[in-house]
This record gives sequence, C-alpha cells and structure tokens, in this order.
Amino acid sequence: MASIKDVAAAAGVSVATVSRVLNEHPSVSADARQRVMAAVQDLGYRPNAVARSLRTDQTRTLGLVISDVLNPYFTELARAVEEEARALGYSVIIGNADERPDLQDHHVRTLLDRRIDGLLVSPTDGGSPLMLDAVRAGTPMVFVDRWIPGVQVPVVRADGREAVRDLVAHLCRLGHQRLAIIAGPAATTTGSERVDAFRDAMAEHGLPLPDAYIGQGDFQAGSGRRVTEGFLDLPEPPEVIFAADNLMALGALDAVRARGLRVPDDIALAAFDDIPWFVHTDPPVTAIAQPTGELGRAAVRALVDRIEGRPPASVTFTARLVVRRSCGEAAPSSSPVQRSTS
Repeated sequence: MASIKDVAAAAGVSVATVSRVLNEHPSVSADARQRVMAAVQDLGYRPNAVARSLRTDQTRTLGLVISDVLNPYFTELARAVEEEARALGYSVIIGNADERPDLQDHHVRTLLDRRIDGLLVSPTDGGSPLMLDAVRAGTPMVFVDRWIPGVQVPVVRADGREAVRDLVAHLCRLGHQRLAIIAGPAATTTGSERVDAFRDAMAEHGLPLPDAYIGQGDFQAGSGRRVTEGFLDLPEPPEVIFAADNLMALGALDAVRARGLRVPDDIALAAFDDIPWFVHTDPPVTAIAQPTGELGRAAVRALVDRIEGRPPASVTFTARLVVRRSCGEAAPSSSPVQRSTS
C-alpha cells in the first residue's frame, strides 16, 4: 500500500505539501496540487483517516443508536441514514440498543470514545444521565423517531395522531366497537403518544377504552403474543386489536392463529408502522405507515447542519393510514382514507 512519502516522491514535492493538498490548504500552487493528485490516483493512495482526524478534530463519522435492529422499521431507517450520510461524505457506525437502556448507554459511550462527529439516537427511555451529559457537553445530537421531552435537541419524527384518528374512524365505519391496544413502553414518547392518540380518537366516537383493553407491550413480538393471549381470555374479548408497532402486531397474529382463530373473521388486527411483510400476510394487514426513508435522510441532514455550524431544525412528517383487509374490509387499498369530520 502506498504511503504519503511515496506520493511525495512521485509528485516531486515534500510530504508537507502532499498533506496540505489532501487537507485542501489554499497555499499550494495549482501545479503542485495537480501533480500530487495525479500521484495519488496513480499509486492508489488512501489517506489514513485516523491520522487525519487527529489533525482536523473530525472523523467524518456519525453514530446511530437504534432501538431494535430486528425491527424492520429501524432497519429501513438505518439504511436511509447510511445512504444519506455517505452522500454527504460521512460514514456511520450503528449500535443496536435492543430496547434496553443499559445497552443504549453502552453504545453511546463507545461511540463518543471513538470521537464521532455527531450522534443520532432513538431513545429507549426517558433519558439517561450519560446522554444528557453528552448534550450538555455540546455533542452534536439529533433524536430520530423518539425523543426526550425537555431536552434541547433537534427531533426528526412522524406525527401519528391524525393517522390513529383515521384508523379509529375507519374501524367504526366497519361496525367495530370493542377496540383494544397493545401499547409500547410508557417511558418512550412513541409508546405514550400512541396510547393517548388512540384513547382520544375513541372518545370522539363515544367509545370507552377499559383498562382490560390496554395491554402493556415492549415493542417486541413476544409481548404482542402475551398481551393478545390475555385479550382472548377475557369474558368479552375485543373485536379489534391495534398493535402500536409492527413486531407486536406479528406477535398478536401468532397468538390468534395459535388459538385456531382467523383474522379478521374472529378478531380484527391493525398495526402502527407498516412494513413490506404486511402485504404478504393472509390477510394483508391494515397499518399506519411512516415515511421512514425521509425520516432517516432528514435526520442526517439536521445532524450534519449541526456539525458544520449551520442551525439545525426539527422536522415533523405525517404518518398515514394504509387500508388493507385485516379489519374486515371488502377490498384492499393503498391510499389514505378520508379523515373523519365527526
């Protein structure tokens, strides 16, 4: 592998001149710059990124801590983050928190030790002292999907409240009245927000939400199975189960089928966070879709703005309801339903 000394010898300049060219220093003549870049290309020279970071105090690296890499939503989000970062000249190191605050903190600490330029986080809880310390220390940071209330960090997220309202109106039009929810962790903003939106939407239609119809999940499939089994054991089971994320919806579907029941003939199912698999289930699942790719790309742009000295901005996208056939619909449709005016 060619070294910087090899480049200097081939270009007929000093090592210092090569260094100035590679760091885009304006003091180098056009002729010297041209000879250095030609030597770099001919020799296939690759600068030492670690050494460069020590000189510039930048690594051109972003950290991304996602809540669960097995969740297709976060997998798609991570892909969009990596693609946008690469387009802007940054690399990404990903840490999987697995919905565990302690593992989240482990990844945050590791990424900060590696001198990343900025951090994207989807918090697994209400905020750890480590992350709050990083914010106070001035670490460039953006929250994506979830956030920590009261912490002055840009947030890139999708607002699902109106989509949940659309879902409840849609279910009422289908004749359903007993609606239950598998909620996400109350310590997460998305967990509490989706339950509140569901309760408010039901109240608009004069429908109660008894405690027995609120099951506490953890955004993972096992909790979806467990909560659904509890719903099915009730003296009066719900007519519809709304899972507040896709993995809990898949767990709910497993539990229903394990009882020899069918969706939607015996019980209807809807989910927050649409995923490609839902088109291929039998029946296809009615779901609330977030613009995941746009979220990831916007989060990277906000973080790079912060790193490069431009004012970053929070961004809120809109989630939408995708109607399929898991709630007793007559025919599938991929377009948003009209919002209820009641």
